[in-house]
Amino acid sequence: MKQTNMCIHLEGMKIYAYHGVAMQERVVGNMFTVDLKLWCDFGEASRTDNLECTVNYGEVFEAVKDEMRQPSQLLEAAAARIGSRLLNDFPQISKLHIRLSKTNPPMGADIASTGVSFDCER
Repeated sequence: MKQTNMCIHLEGMKIYAYHGVAMQERVVGNMFTVDLKLWCDFGEASRTDNLECTVNYGEVFEAVKDEMRQPSQLLEAAAARIGSRLLNDFPQISKLHIRLSKTNPPMGADIASTGVSFDCER
């Protein structure tokens, strides 16, 4: 069997952080959701059942949490940091899609979330 277009998904990661343009957002904080799609070749892992042959998504989650601890005014900046960190720390990842959303944004609108998304690759 030939496997193609292999991806690892981490969806709905909930992280409380302190991002926002308004000072109040950086003091009080808000809940954020991060969704990732990581392109990597895990064919060997699927054949051998060996974690060393793929990306450890527990370590990915810890890297995302670590980057979210650094406050940013813009979600664009926080998401870019996460993308750069993952490509730097996990050489098996050839491409990734990230979506970073802020729940309950303070904009006086009845809206579930706001956010940004993009793809990046080596």
